[in-house]
Amino acid sequence: VSPWDIALCATGTAVAGENALVLAVLFYTPSLRAPMFLLIGSLALADLLAGLGLVANFAVRYLLRPPSEAAELGAAGLLLAAFSASVCSLLAITVDRYLSLYNALTYHSERTLGFTCAMVLLMWVLCLGVGLLPLLGWNCLRDQSACSILRPVTKDNAAVLAVTFLLLFALMMQLYLQICKIAFRHAQQIAVQHQFIATAQATSTRKGLSTLSLILGTFALCWIPFAIYSLVADSSYPVVYTYSLALPATCNSLINPIIYAFRNPDTQKSLWLACCGCVPSSFSSRPRTSSDV
Repeated sequence: VSPWDIALCATGTAVAGENALVLAVLFYTPSLRAPMFLLIGSLALADLLAGLGLVANFAVRYLLRPPSEAAELGAAGLLLAAFSASVCSLLAITVDRYLSLYNALTYHSERTLGFTCAMVLLMWVLCLGVGLLPLLGWNCLRDQSACSILRPVTKDNAAVLAVTFLLLFALMMQLYLQICKIAFRHAQQIAVQHQFIATAQATSTRKGLSTLSLILGTFALCWIPFAIYSLVADSSYPVVYTYSLALPATCNSLINPIIYAFRNPDTQKSLWLACCGCVPSSFSSRPRTSSDV
């Protein structure tokens, strides 16, 4: 058994457990029903399935005897669908944050829960369609020379997925740059009106920008090297390179709950109530800012 596969399986188990906790908190807390939390739930569900996909891939490779092509393609499809939904959920959260600043006055009336549910459902249908591609012919089981590092996906199809991912990342970066511009403009407008409010807003803006830097930096470090390697490499490359880049990419699903869920004060309150039945007094006096979500 490859130690890299053991590491991926262990990571998948941790990812599944952590994101299951996020889903449980969102499900059993009635106050967490805003559209933003629905997007966070979509991200947690995608990462949960990604973790289960890593465990299933390990089981198919080492525990299933005799090997089954259908099981291998199914495990690969689950990983494709889950990681596609994870990236798309991150993009949806980015778009939602942009709209909450760009259309601050009409945001809550336009972004209803029903509209967000419809968009999330459409996104999941598209991602599940991506997950079916290996079963529909996007595989190299009949021609091993055509395999990419994402076996059983062919090299050409892996290149398409990598380019699509890089385009989505470029879109996320552009949206976050626009968010920074809007946040600075709001801070300057408030500074003209009142010095005390400006100080509080400046603190909120700095926190928001640090959060954006954390989001973009973490996402880029985890995924960009693997995406570029998928674009240029093929199955003839040493497998250790693939594992050493795939493991950080999967760890992004381990980091997402910390960035998007556990840092949120409402989620923290629910966790405190679930774990010890109380809420620290610091939560009641803490001011809410736009960077909290």
